[in-house]
Amino acid sequence: MADVEYLRSLLRAHPDFPRKGIVFLDIFPILRNPLAFETLITHFVHHLTSQTIPQSPSKKIDVVVGLDARGFLLGPIIAMRLGAAFVPVRKRGKLPGECVTATYEKEYGSDSFEMQADAIEPGQNVVVVDDLIATGGSAKAAGQLVTQRGGKILEYLFVIELPFLKGGEQLDSPVYSLVKAD
Repeated sequence: MADVEYLRSLLRAHPDFPRKGIVFLDIFPILRNPLAFETLITHFVHHLTSQTIPQSPSKKIDVVVGLDARGFLLGPIIAMRLGAAFVPVRKRGKLPGECVTATYEKEYGSDSFEMQADAIEPGQNVVVVDDLIATGGSAKAAGQLVTQRGGKILEYLFVIELPFLKGGEQLDSPVYSLVKAD
């Protein structure tokens, strides 16, 4: 998987960010490089079209849900390539209209995610995308929003996974991550 190693080589580690003891892996160098960004998107779309969609009973993805904020950078492009809708999941109070809400725990307290109530129709096949899965709290909340509206999550998609935090075990559908970081 030369493309994965290429993308991994572009990630930048920032020790003690956002607070002491955390090493933050930054995906922005990938986004600043057009070839790398294209490689990332193409890798995800290939994975979805060759692995995820064939396993789906309807053989399609209807909606790509992107988590606030880096999921917004990847989700719309993936959705467009798949001919699917893009739906943002945002922090509470950021979306207009009627919204559904899910609360989740973070390492320093709780937070809430919202999605517009009419964004997903019952029975639609959904993929959730974000840059990183750590404890799984925010992805789990997004999954709760999808299932509240009757959507079926086919997969959770991440650039980086921190397997030692076991976030994938919190989720109700398979997890695919490009880079597993210890």
